Amino acid sequence: MSAINKKILVTGADGFIGSHLVETLLDEGCNVKAFTYYNSFNSWGWLDTFPRDKLKNVEVFTGDIRDPNGVRTAVKGVDIIFHLAALIAIPFSYHSPDSYIDTNVKGTLNVLQACRDYNIERVIVTSTSEVYGTAQYVPIDEKHPLQGQSPYSASKIGSDKITESFFCSFGTPVVIARPFNTYGPRQSARAVIPTIITQLLNGNKNILLGSIHPTRDFNYVGDVCKGLINLSKFDEAIGREVNIGSGTEISIGSLAKLLMELTGIEVEISSEDIRKRPDKSEVERLVCDNRLIKEITGWKPETTLRGGLLNTIEWFKDKENLKRYKDDIYNI
Repeated sequence: MSAINKKILVTGADGFIGSHLVETLLDEGCNVKAFTYYNSFNSWGWLDTFPRDKLKNVEVFTGDIRDPNGVRTAVKGVDIIFHLAALIAIPFSYHSPDSYIDTNVKGTLNVLQACRDYNIERVIVTSTSEVYGTAQYVPIDEKHPLQGQSPYSASKIGSDKITESFFCSFGTPVVIARPFNTYGPRQSARAVIPTIITQLLNGNKNILLGSIHPTRDFNYVGDVCKGLINLSKFDEAIGREVNIGSGTEISIGSLAKLLMELTGIEVEISSEDIRKRPDKSEVERLVCDNRLIKEITGWKPETTLRGGLLNTIEWFKDKENLKRYKDDIYNI
């Protein structure tokens, strides 16, 4: 199914992946409606950084994904939905778990109810590799058990399961897309790659991290957006959970050393207890089995880790971008 000539709604369009997805869809000639989080500053998040000639092609809807009435208003008249709106910070989920249930579970339910009411052609619900927890085997395929090792992970499992239930109960044409550790320009300050890069570029002699032994499968945001769009085009993806990942892993410590090499800045690395997850909550290893998405859509990552990190470093070297990040405090 082609997205051209379709009206497409992106929830979470003001965020990291969402803003890149809006850009990618615009580049493909799509008609995009961007759902952003209402606030008194009239901020549209990262969409505010778009050039005016690009932003004028986006219909912006401000609302709250937790409100079913606003969601119904946003959904009316669209054909395809990419649902990315969510709370994502794991440390903050320890602090405020209720808000994660309200946003990630109830928010997804609101989208699904509206999709059912308006007979939406396709809804791609964005999951996360965190739902797998520490790998019981590698690479992790879609049959791997789900483990709620944090309130964030548990809320996303809830989101995935309510999505699955709408497919099984009502035939809602859903796809559960499960990216592994997306990174790139505009990523939130709480993520490990911006944490490292901002400390390096701001001249810190000792970068502060949490645990450095866990491994992750990092994927450049441009590749992830293409994976999401590809999943919207194939009927074979409907009703399925589909991983988006590279199939390679790197430890956080090795990642930090690679970023030092790419920036040409050598510093010490320290692990702070405040930045570490509780022992049973730490996800020790994540590496993707991406055979299913390749089989369904032919998608594969195009950007190497080094190439994606260089792109990200260059973006952070722009002082206007760097000053948005508070590297001197721990952001939960």
